[in-house]
Amino acid sequence: MKKCLLIAYNFPPRTGIGAQRPSKLAKYFPEFGWEPIVLTATLPGKPVDNLRIIETDYKDILASTKSLLGLHPHTSAHKQFSIRVSKDFAYTGWKSKAIKLSKDLIAFPDEQRGWYKYALRAAREFIDNERVDVILSTSTPVTSHRIARELKKAYQIPWVADLRDLWTQNHFYNKCGFIRYFEKRLELKTLALSDALVTTTPGFANKLDVLHKHKNIYCITNGFDPDDFAEAPEKVTNTFTITYTGALYNGRRDPSFLFEALSMLMNGNKIDRKLLEVRFYGPHVDWLSDDIRKYDLHDTVKVYGDQLREKALEKQKESQILLLLLDKNNYEEDVYPAKVFEYFGAGRPIVAMGGTGGAVKELLEKTRTGEFAADMNALKSILSKYYQQYITSGKVNCNSDRIIENYTYKRLAQKYIDIFNEIVKK
Repeated sequence: MKKCLLIAYNFPPRTGIGAQRPSKLAKYFPEFGWEPIVLTATLPGKPVDNLRIIETDYKDILASTKSLLGLHPHTSAHKQFSIRVSKDFAYTGWKSKAIKLSKDLIAFPDEQRGWYKYALRAAREFIDNERVDVILSTSTPVTSHRIARELKKAYQIPWVADLRDLWTQNHFYNKCGFIRYFEKRLELKTLALSDALVTTTPGFANKLDVLHKHKNIYCITNGFDPDDFAEAPEKVTNTFTITYTGALYNGRRDPSFLFEALSMLMNGNKIDRKLLEVRFYGPHVDWLSDDIRKYDLHDTVKVYGDQLREKALEKQKESQILLLLLDKNNYEEDVYPAKVFEYFGAGRPIVAMGGTGGAVKELLEKTRTGEFAADMNALKSILSKYYQQYITSGKVNCNSDRIIENYTYKRLAQKYIDIFNEIVKK
């Protein structure tokens, strides 16, 4: 069996959807004749069974710096300096900007740079003792690619760099001009030695092609694993539930559009307030509670906070509707949020909103997994239609196309294996 050294800082039991892509690829690679060896920082719990995992030490650069300054290492500087983080937070005020600039300088190019030397040492020890046929590094963090570059330079092992999100071309990149200049140079230098670049949307691939000329660039989307939903409940809720799981990213993913539509529908007797429940599972933010009060939805909108992944998946599958929030400023025009593929696995209809829809709108139409609401009238119409289905039959129908099988992680793992085989042959 050929061997792939998978460099992934984010890996279960670390939480977050970013840990799922490398984990699921590692799960399915052996079915195609490739053994994954995972290189990661010390995990906060029991690692995944049946995988070879190399855990290394790690220095938290930001926490160490805060301690030196007499601050609490694991509490945000904004909170310690009593700077309120509000909706549409944009680093206004000199204190906030100073904290942001200091963080960007200390944690250049990312907060996980303190993992670099430990991971590189462990990887060299492993490669000196065992054959590795391909290196696969995945970001974020981009420190993974810096580690892979040094290994490529030293051992001439074929290397695939997987960019789940873009680096300096990221739609949410907001570092100041001189940092951007040096980081772009670092990106070009780092990825120059790679044999192939992989990213998650056609739009991302086009951007990479402009910056990294003459590179082999592939698009492999995120996906879902049907096994994750095998034990979730088959029966949906008795109430008309609308469920969102995940972060709201400082208000860039804004549910107030939904709150306004529901308020109008209930005031017009189009939806019975007693039958409605909107559920949020994710990090607590103060402004969400403010918006709930603003639209007088305290009895219908419930905020449950962070949940274990297994619990969140269970809540997705039992929900009548799944809510997909896109960036309201349309910065995600060519983005497929990883969340949309997870929702595919839940098998419940999706209602998306935010911006113009872009790539997500096309994906929902192609797969028949849900609808995008471009404006208030469209949103009210979609919600009314689904509510009538619920009233009539007790359940909103999901008529997704079998094409969603193309987005299972087993299918996606096969695409990576094809790339591995090609570059190894060369």
